[in-house]
Amino acid sequence: MNKLRIFITGILLLVLSGNPHAAVLLDRVVAVVNQEVITWSELYTTMEADASATIKGLQADERRRIFRQNEAVFLENLINVRLQLQEARNKGIRVSEEELQDAINGIKKKYAMTDSVFRESLKEEGISFEEYKKRLREQIIIGKLVNVQIRSKIAINDEDIDKFVSENRDLLENIETYKISQILLKKQKDVENSKIEEKAGEILGKLEQGESFSDLARQYSEDSSSNGGGDLGFLKKSQLNKDFLDVISGMKPGDVSKPFWTENGLHVIKLEAMTEVRSKEEMREEARGMLNNRIFTAKYNEWIKSLRERSFIEVRL
Repeated sequence: MNKLRIFITGILLLVLSGNPHAAVLLDRVVAVVNQEVITWSELYTTMEADASATIKGLQADERRRIFRQNEAVFLENLINVRLQLQEARNKGIRVSEEELQDAINGIKKKYAMTDSVFRESLKEEGISFEEYKKRLREQIIIGKLVNVQIRSKIAINDEDIDKFVSENRDLLENIETYKISQILLKKQKDVENSKIEEKAGEILGKLEQGESFSDLARQYSEDSSSNGGGDLGFLKKSQLNKDFLDVISGMKPGDVSKPFWTENGLHVIKLEAMTEVRSKEEMREEARGMLNNRIFTAKYNEWIKSLRERSFIEVRL
């Protein structure tokens, strides 16, 4: 499981730069969130952990230049996470050791990993088992908080679905669906497209030699689907942009595409299957899910805004 994007070590980033005094600067405060601080080391550790494989492969000075360009965005995300953890603590939301272990067991089961393989994957990512548990615990806590504050308060009735179906009939009646897996190599500032295309060529070569698409996706893909072998699930035709549709139109189940560019990066996709949704009940269930996601996104953004408005936040970048 090569894409466990978790805290590696922030010190490593500047040690690699060759600057013996860098660690002194690394821990200055870059933001204050109520009574807590976010340090430079936390910010750069997060950027290093979330960096794509392409960026991680760059020289240290190039990598740091790209990180500097994205400091503000990552810091805003860290502030939002800190606010949510504080809110959860205020509301007494906790995660027991049993819950945490159940979550870990679920992850190992999902990816068919033994305990030794799981721990070896963590080791390859440069993280201890205890550090991983801390990160996972925080994710579960935020999930619980969001369920209480937002998801549990969303109520959708038949009238809401009727209205949504009426207003989105063209979208819902698009019955073609595709089960797709992908390997994505993201576009990166200061990284030539030719280098990304060269890596895609190496991946295609491995596919031609018989390596499985899912294994290569786990190893190389820079998309969140990588942990699941690149599986994007079933997507409706209306959910795919023109670039994907143009490629898929010439494929049959089992085919793997040639690399193609979109605004997100360079894609290699595998068409796993095609299906159709025919029944009215299935269409209404799809409408319910789409409406629920739309309402959740709006309410979540409003809630985060309210957390920020009633908090003390000072950015010191």
